[in-house]
Amino acid sequence: MELTQWQHRFERWLDENHTTDDAAHDISHFRRVWMTAQKIMDNQTVDPLIVLTACYFHDIVSLPKNHPERSQSSRLAARKTRSILQCDFPDFPSECYAAVEHAIEAHSFSAGLTPQSIEAKIVQDADRLEALGAIGLARVFAVSGALGVALFDADDPFADARALDDRAFALDHFQTKLLRLPDTMQTDVGRELAHHNADFLIQFMAKLSAELHGDCIGLDSQVQSRFRRSLRK
Repeated sequence: MELTQWQHRFERWLDENHTTDDAAHDISHFRRVWMTAQKIMDNQTVDPLIVLTACYFHDIVSLPKNHPERSQSSRLAARKTRSILQCDFPDFPSECYAAVEHAIEAHSFSAGLTPQSIEAKIVQDADRLEALGAIGLARVFAVSGALGVALFDADDPFADARALDDRAFALDHFQTKLLRLPDTMQTDVGRELAHHNADFLIQFMAKLSAELHGDCIGLDSQVQSRFRRSLRK
């Protein structure tokens, strides 16, 4: 069966069985991760069916960020995916089960697992790129809004004199996780894209700082330089 046929079948299954109010982990997210994965795996020797399947089911279980068992989400998603494939896609090649499970389990930042296969590395990079750039920016504030988290600390937005706390302030998430992602990328293409998109987030931070100081046009060059230096470390 051609890859596009598998994709259509997966999307139909998700439309019928996976309803969620989480805009950061919906079918559009799965689709975008797959599109990015295709760019990363171009000219590499991989099994595209494993990558496709993991992209579409990696967040089939996604516990809220404030859930005490959040770090178990990817493991639960991997197990559920195998069950779905066995029950609802009996013609899916069983020899791919383990590789799909590994790619799903290893994709998660909170799980802290190192991907062992090229397919798992591609899926992890593609998913992490969703957390950067314009889409990543939108997702941060969408998730934070759903959790009732403040946008930023008005008195100390960039945590110059306090401890970072992304459970209290959405902007803190840029420093606690997002700007650290480029160093975690597993592929050369993923790393290049991550640095490019992380720089977009730094420009947003510099623009926000400027506006907080009454400048509606410019960028805060000090903020821009500070976080670009940290990105290069």
